[in-house]
Amino acid sequence: MRVAVIAVGRLKQGPERELADRYFERFDEAGRKLGFRELSIHEIPESRARDAATRMTEEAAAISAHIPDKSILVALDERGQNLDSTVFARHLGRWRDEGAGHTIFMIGGADGLSPELRRKAKLAIAFGSATWPHQMVRVMLLEQLYRAATILAGHPYHRA
Repeated sequence: MRVAVIAVGRLKQGPERELADRYFERFDEAGRKLGFRELSIHEIPESRARDAATRMTEEAAAISAHIPDKSILVALDERGQNLDSTVFARHLGRWRDEGAGHTIFMIGGADGLSPELRRKAKLAIAFGSATWPHQMVRVMLLEQLYRAATILAGHPYHRA
């Protein structure tokens, strides 16, 4: 199964980028041994439209252009479920075992994801009830992907 993160906004050079890169590399290495063939990140430019509805519509179109047919979509949304790491790992492992070709994690811009993309998502997850900057959400997601791979592999990184 291929895993992709489609995020509105760019990670500039700095500590967030370094941490994201570290977890990206860790998941990529651990994930290949578990049947996760590829991890990719697609950065979508933020819309410059004046109103939120138009921005979300334009960003949704750009995100949708990167989604292969029959993908499992996961929305990162503050209204989503708060999953513990083990449950998150079980979802990822089940989708892989069921033969899903792609699992796509979508991170919206400042206005969030469009209602249409949220409806299409098989799962919506949140990292607590707080609103997080998209840069931090990306780092937290990449860490959770790596943690999920270690849980699935029986590696001691996750000590819960």
